[in-house]
Amino acid sequence: KFTDKTFVLTGSMESMSRDEAKEKIKNLGGHVVGTVSKNTDFVVVGENPGSKYNKAKSLGVKTISEKEFLLL
Repeated sequence: KFTDKTFVLTGSMESMSRDEAKEKIKNLGGHVVGTVSKNTDFVVVGENPGSKYNKAKSLGVKTISEKEFLLL
């Protein structure tokens, strides 16, 4: 489902650890990177997001909440 999609995680997750989220993404064929770029497909925004959220907004990268991520 996430084949060839690139994700960045920012902020703390409520329903799972960051490592669990990374595993889910990898198991569904996606990639997790640490830095937001124009090649990032989604930034998953948890509680208290940092500068990655601001960078995503400035680059026009799609941001989704943890709840939206879980629905994917």
